[in-house]
Amino acid sequence: MQRYTYKVVELREKMLGGKMSGDKLERLLNDEARDGWQLKTITSADVKGRVGPGGVDGLLVTFERPVQ
Repeated sequence: MQRYTYKVVELREKMLGGKMSGDKLERLLNDEARDGWQLKTITSADVKGRVGPGGVDGLLVTFERPVQ
């Protein structure tokens, strides 16, 4: 039975330069793929990370790869 390990990356608007950029998301996906990670899911979410109440719009990007 194949076993997997997972990695979740939080992307916030501020990290993406003020808007959700396809180019920057593509760069992240390609960078992770070079390290053997495969995209599992992308989920829209309120990601905590700014001062004050609430969160900011962002993405949770989940990757998986087989355990070696």
